[in-house]
Amino acid sequence: MRNFISVDDVQDLETLVKSALALKKNPYNYKHLGKDKTLGLIFLNPSLRTRLSTQKAAINLGMNVIVMNMDKEGWALETQDGVVMNHNTVEHIREAAAVMGQYCDIIGVRSFPKLVDKEEDYSEDFFNKFIKYANVPIISLESATLHPLQSFADIITIEETKTKPRPKVVLTWAPHIKALPQAVANSFAEWMNKADVEFVITHPKGYELAQKFSGKAPIVYNQDEALKNADYIYVKNWSSYEDYGKVVSMDSNWMLTNEKLKLTNNAKVMHCLPVRRGIELADEILDGENSLVIHEAANRVWSAQAILKEILEKNF
Repeated sequence: MRNFISVDDVQDLETLVKSALALKKNPYNYKHLGKDKTLGLIFLNPSLRTRLSTQKAAINLGMNVIVMNMDKEGWALETQDGVVMNHNTVEHIREAAAVMGQYCDIIGVRSFPKLVDKEEDYSEDFFNKFIKYANVPIISLESATLHPLQSFADIITIEETKTKPRPKVVLTWAPHIKALPQAVANSFAEWMNKADVEFVITHPKGYELAQKFSGKAPIVYNQDEALKNADYIYVKNWSSYEDYGKVVSMDSNWMLTNEKLKLTNNAKVMHCLPVRRGIELADEILDGENSLVIHEAANRVWSAQAILKEILEKNF
């Protein structure tokens, strides 16, 4: 593995999950791998779990860590080629990424979509240019279309807690007060389609994900129907892909409650966090025994550490 941008960068998913679980038991076994190596974490958008978990994972491996919040501390970046920079951008990504590559052995980058131009966001132009010009391994800390470290932590959580060989996993849309990216939903769908699970997606009409990510997963527009016999429910809001970036429904009836859990096989409930209580998920779910959200968030350390270990072993 050179870069980690999606599940397609993983050669053997089962082996990688086992590696993460082994690291969870013995976090400091590989401190020699990161000795005298520096991880740069570059954030163009806010972060809590991604920043702290990836930083902790790197420290567990003996790495030095540099964190930069570009939205507050850096220059405004230009990403388009051949433009005259006589507006608000100060530095071109060609120079910025190249310089960061001089200071860091591995770079993690977070950059959200603008949710205005589908073609621009889904081209992943920003990440592709970062990979090209930094000339060091790049880890996605969430891109315009995907959040692979989160999805890897999700699959680790399911593997740890499942009570049957092939559980039923339901990805359900949830209401929200504003338009959110499709990245977490895209990524979760992409990883579940590679996992040994029965995977179903449910959402109101108009929230269909890009086919390349939803794959052959059944799409059920009736949430109650989709939840029947579910072992895991992954709750997440996302805006429309077809009517790009738009909120086409705010139906509060899609919020998961204990009453809806009665339709399931006593399903465990997951969410990437942050979550808006009383909108996306009822308090009774988040505070109840079926919630895995804290367990899931804790596994972000081991997903990041397994990826960093893999990159360090293969590239240095």
